[in-house]
Amino acid sequence: MSVQSEQHGGPLGGCTIVITRPVGTGTALARQVRALGGIPLLLPGLSLRAAPDPETARTQWRQAQRDDVLIFTSPAAVRYAVALAPLVTRASVIAVGQGTARALHRHGIDAQVPAARQDSEGVLELPSLQQLHGRHVALITAPDGRGLLQEQLAARGASLREVHVYRRTAPRLDRRHIDAVLHLPDTACVLFSSAEAMQHLLALLPPSAQQRLCGITAIVSSERIAESARLSGFSRVYVAASAASADLLASACAVSMRP
Repeated sequence: MSVQSEQHGGPLGGCTIVITRPVGTGTALARQVRALGGIPLLLPGLSLRAAPDPETARTQWRQAQRDDVLIFTSPAAVRYAVALAPLVTRASVIAVGQGTARALHRHGIDAQVPAARQDSEGVLELPSLQQLHGRHVALITAPDGRGLLQEQLAARGASLREVHVYRRTAPRLDRRHIDAVLHLPDTACVLFSSAEAMQHLLALLPPSAQQRLCGITAIVSSERIAESARLSGFSRVYVAASAASADLLASACAVSMRP
């Protein structure tokens, strides 16, 4: 957890921004918040872990690289996959969002990225995924996702392989996290790009801290997560253009400058 207040200029003007990215992955976003004059609070909603059976995952990952299409659902999927074995493939490679595409580019892969929406729905709109009969498609991901990609790709005729190269679990929150949430100002904003992270936090926080979190503004990355936020008790919800850091922070800046 980190709360810093050394800088108050800039478009965020001292606004506290709660970052719910997985444990260990929010540092870069925190730097961007500070550069915009905000105060970052790291409150992880997820913890990422390697696959419990790495040998099986490594074998499946190597086999997947011989398929026709590889779809990576997150930067973590890229990171954990290449930790198992190098990425060497002639497949068409698809990234759910720009962050995932950047992670792939670091390994020499130029991936297709949906233009309109950087989520499962956006991936399914790609022209290359409309007719999949006879095509072998590998989904590089973690278990227990939404299931939309699996359902729709199979319905379009794909021979689908799921490779679980990592897993998502609930984070561990301590007293410092809870105290920081209890002392959030009314002007604070919380960033959500995962409904799962939101639900973990609301389940782990005691009622008083849960109520305080729901009392601030939620900046979310999709209408689906916005609906989840409203159902969970957030009354001020704004939808960013995407899950990209720049889009989430642009919405936060817009909210912080409202009278």
